[in-house]
Amino acid sequence: MVDERQTRTEKLAEELADAILDGTLEPGCRLDEQRLAERYGTSRTPVREALRQLATTGLIELRPRRGAVVTQVTSGQLEMLFVAMGELEATCARLSALSMTPIERRRLESLQEAMGEMVARGDVAAYTAANTAFHTLFYSGAHNPVLSEMAIGLRRRLAPFRQAQFRAPGRLARSYAEHGAVARAVLAGDAAGAHAAMLHHVSLVEDAFEQLKLQSGRAAR
Repeated sequence: MVDERQTRTEKLAEELADAILDGTLEPGCRLDEQRLAERYGTSRTPVREALRQLATTGLIELRPRRGAVVTQVTSGQLEMLFVAMGELEATCARLSALSMTPIERRRLESLQEAMGEMVARGDVAAYTAANTAFHTLFYSGAHNPVLSEMAIGLRRRLAPFRQAQFRAPGRLARSYAEHGAVARAVLAGDAAGAHAAMLHHVSLVEDAFEQLKLQSGRAAR
């Protein structure tokens, strides 16, 4: 059974992240729990939990006596995070090509096929959720718990930025094509190819987000 409070918290965290990423909530803005609860028609408890989630991404900072404040994430900081993410995920993909079990490989094939159907329907919400599952398959498929824990932690921090990319025109289809290159290499046992394909994919995720941010800036003028 789905925990309704958890679902509401996650939805609220996503809405707040979008508001920060599109500039509605500007850097330095103080996030008052009561005002946010009134704005989003909810109680303070899910607001408080959502803010805690966002604090782990670096989008906001929880300060003593000041509460939550929107932080300034510079392009340089974001670039360093994406470089680290790319290297970690590329390593996971390389090890997955060598270590995935037959069952894990079938799961990868099945998910890739299902995501193609989501792209055909233009179902952004379903694809976004499946995208997380797709990448998680490589964390587990690497069969290295230490590496997996590091990748999951960094992915959580970059989650709002990675989700925002799918608002860019045509990004869904391009992401699926990039996934296909990774999946084919892993399923073929091509470790070097899997590493290169995943590294390329994550670099394009960063590019898509930067282009979206640039477009938003132009639209705001």
